[in-house]
Amino acid sequence: MSPVLVALLPDGLLIALGASLRRIVPATAWGPLDKLNFQVLFPALIFHAASSRATSLSDLAIMGVGVWCVVLLGFCFAFALRPLGPGRFLDFAGQWQTAWRFNAAIAVVAVQALPDETAALMSVAIGCAVPLANVLAVGALSRGTNMSATATIRSVATNPFLLASLFGITCAVTGTELPDALTLAISKLGYAAVPLALLSIGASLDFHALARLTWFQTGLNAVKLLLMPISAVGIAHALNMPSAPAAVLIIFAAVPTASAAHVLASAFGADRAQVASMIAQSTLLGCVSLPIWVAIAMQIGTG
Repeated sequence: MSPVLVALLPDGLLIALGASLRRIVPATAWGPLDKLNFQVLFPALIFHAASSRATSLSDLAIMGVGVWCVVLLGFCFAFALRPLGPGRFLDFAGQWQTAWRFNAAIAVVAVQALPDETAALMSVAIGCAVPLANVLAVGALSRGTNMSATATIRSVATNPFLLASLFGITCAVTGTELPDALTLAISKLGYAAVPLALLSIGASLDFHALARLTWFQTGLNAVKLLLMPISAVGIAHALNMPSAPAAVLIIFAAVPTASAAHVLASAFGADRAQVASMIAQSTLLGCVSLPIWVAIAMQIGTG
């Protein structure tokens, strides 16, 4: 079986397990668990991913420009679908964010198809992309709650995902190392983030909606799994990127959306079920599209 499919299959199994847990875990329990994930577990995962590899300024410059362009294009492409989305802007924003966010865990696994020295650039790409992706997501969701400009800025600036990524990148660039015990504790917290998010997605999933793709959801999935990796190819060419970072950029752009999107949407009060459906759809469709893009990236990265 393809390593990429092996990486995606556990996510699907955990989502299915979450759905079966509805008989055991009351629906009211998932809200506090999502809050724990939002405030503690996912920030730990993001910090650990961003700080675990020493990063040079040249790596940041090359990968940073590439991933920022990809994320911004996904943001703009998906906003063009606004007329097809829910009437309430908050519910639109909850699903909108899935078009430019990315599953970092799958990205790390998928990039292992490339040589080790090339694959190592994925952590740089993730570290660069997380702040921008979260600023855009928090800004969009904050607008949906009719926050004032000051409150929106405060919400973005104090977002746990953003703070964790900025602190992680700072540690990576400056070479700052935390005590071993603290690093291990943070990494263990991070290990719990993705499984808990996937279980929560399964618990809130509407299987009828999953099987019934709307035009809006079809468009968002097309942006995430088709237009963004195509854009990555064009961006790499336009920036004259070397083959290694170009290959990493393509895989980064092609991975399914982030399970953390469900956590963030829940924190702001957006429609959890629709976001859960989007994440499940993206993961399932990614089983088909991602291996193709990995094969293309391998040709570029080893060419």
